[in-house]
Amino acid sequence: MNDGPVRIGFFGTPDVAATCLQALATDGRFEVALVVTNPDRPAGRGRRSRPGPVKATAQELGVPVLQPDRASEAVDDVRAAGLDMAAVVAYGSLLAAPMLAATNLGFVNLHFSLLPRWRGAAPVQHAIRAGDATTGVTAFLLDEGMDTGPILRAASTAIEPRETAGSLLERLTDLGTPVLADALRARANGEEGVPQPTDGATLAPKVTLADVAIDWSRAGLEIDRLCRSADPRPGAHTQFRGESIKVFGAHPIAAAGEPGTIVELTDEGPVVACGSGGVRLEAVQPAGRGRMSGRDFANGRRLERGEAFGTTS
Repeated sequence: MNDGPVRIGFFGTPDVAATCLQALATDGRFEVALVVTNPDRPAGRGRRSRPGPVKATAQELGVPVLQPDRASEAVDDVRAAGLDMAAVVAYGSLLAAPMLAATNLGFVNLHFSLLPRWRGAAPVQHAIRAGDATTGVTAFLLDEGMDTGPILRAASTAIEPRETAGSLLERLTDLGTPVLADALRARANGEEGVPQPTDGATLAPKVTLADVAIDWSRAGLEIDRLCRSADPRPGAHTQFRGESIKVFGAHPIAAAGEPGTIVELTDEGPVVACGSGGVRLEAVQPAGRGRMSGRDFANGRRLERGEAFGTTS
């Protein structure tokens, strides 16, 4: 290609994608000609339809927006835009062959893991829950597989000991935005990418509420990772006195007792025994309430030693 700006489309929906869109649109190396994002969804207490973060950002930038129910419905419009290529960040669905052929040089996807580890919808959550010490971002050329295309650029970072999915994703977005831009330029300059290794592939499917029910028979360290992996969404949960409680801070601590039982009440929160060791509940959210400290929860509910938490079905 020549040295002029690369004409690109952008596919994405949530906040992390909006951050990348903003960066690309203000980078003189690119011309963002079209945005494709999911349809508006009801949000808030009134359940009114609101634009997603990417749509809102595109409107501020004055970039045309498409919101098809299915990506396949936008193939003709994408092709007509005459794009050199497209960037994809958390769009939310696979793109089939007709769409992948709708630009001159294909689609470059930013994924929040070091591929081929954690292919799928929830790489950040799975990395934390598995206890990975390192993760990163990968910009790769999309094919019809699930995050299987050749890698153009990547960067790694350590996972901090108390990091949550929310804080890690924020860091990875900052790390990944320039990686995506570099990968787009590399593709524009003819790079084909490096095939992903065949070994080391793992899957990171979408996390459901059932996946993050706390099993107190597990080790305290595992429960800590589960809670951090589900923070801020959907929130690891348990039952207490017949209602659902979300647990966001479960610090591993030495303890012994029947799993799920409160064995100590401290100024920093109640200590709950696990299958191995225990956890100190430092941040919780009772049903219908806001997030609060474990100490405030214990004082407000007048917790007692010997009371027990249980898993939800």
